[in-house]
Amino acid sequence: MTVTAQLRASGPGWRVHDLICRAGVHDRPFEEQHGDYCIAAVTDGTFRYSATQGTAVLTPGSMLLGNAGSCFECGHEHATGDRCLSFHYSPEFLEGVVAETPGARKLGFAAPRLPPLRDFARLLAEAEIARDDGDAGALGEIALRLAGGVASTLAGTAADQPRRPSRFDQRRVSEAVRRIELAAHEPLALADLAGETATSPFHFLRSFRRMTGMTPHQYVLRTRLHRAAVRLRLSDEPISAIAFDAGFNDLSTFNRRFRRIMGVTPGAFRARHRSGGTGASIL
Repeated sequence: MTVTAQLRASGPGWRVHDLICRAGVHDRPFEEQHGDYCIAAVTDGTFRYSATQGTAVLTPGSMLLGNAGSCFECGHEHATGDRCLSFHYSPEFLEGVVAETPGARKLGFAAPRLPPLRDFARLLAEAEIARDDGDAGALGEIALRLAGGVASTLAGTAADQPRRPSRFDQRRVSEAVRRIELAAHEPLALADLAGETATSPFHFLRSFRRMTGMTPHQYVLRTRLHRAAVRLRLSDEPISAIAFDAGFNDLSTFNRRFRRIMGVTPGAFRARHRSGGTGASIL
């Protein structure tokens, strides 16, 4: 089998697959069909994509666009293999995103791809990190941000226009922040937080990010890491106990994320502050 697909995250109306293709120049393309709308970010390799919207060569950083129910072919005439993070959306889910995206009025894609764009560079990097970390929560938020960003780009509008949040949004986001502060150690899904504010996940995510500068999932992680950093500095508790109490399910995930944000391992952070060093600051 030339293609392997691993489900990385899913929710109502969306799912994310890690697709690895090993087809080469001697493998004949065959017709396939998109079951749902698809935005596939190419992370490695190149291939030719032919769909009802046209034909394009996909390279790392570009995004394949597929319409629900349409047929397509992928070929590797010049190189072997590729890897994509494939985001799939039901028509109802994507219709909701389009309805809340300024300037976007049409459901579906008229072009077969989006070329590598600077506006998406950071988001696609975050997607690869979330894939490699096995972070389903982050991938869920990225699925929403990507759908909204592509809809905005195709409509010719900015993905995150700096509009002043309404009083309703300010109150709802403030309530969500308090909820996170009180229960950061508990599982907090985007859909649940949005449901508590009586808004759609896409609207809630966009409003939260505009007001706080980060997504709800990022805010939860930062809160957990901040509290863990304080306890590392002020207590002699085992690092594993601090990690689990903060809301991390395993020690390796805690160590990796702590080091990414703080620049040092939890053990080195504790030792540095015990010795009077100031090389790393608490979030």
